[in-house]
Amino acid sequence: MPKVLQQKTTVLPGGRVEIVSPELQEGLTVDVVVLHEPKASDRSVMDILNSGPERRLFQTAEEVRAYLAQEKASWDR
Repeated sequence: MPKVLQQKTTVLPGGRVEIVSPELQEGLTVDVVVLHEPKASDRSVMDILNSGPERRLFQTAEEVRAYLAQEKASWDR
């Protein structure tokens, strides 16, 4: 059964990640998996809106445009 070593670290300049542990013996073959959370600036507006628990009234920008056009048309009546 493989052993699991979990560490939190900060990405170093050049996108480098360093893992240091006395459990890791020189010459040992290991698999490395990097999981990271995107920065808030990496998320699109749609990702942010879709992550909320509330249901959005409009699903696409075109639905918003159609709704606004309908509302503007009603002002002229």
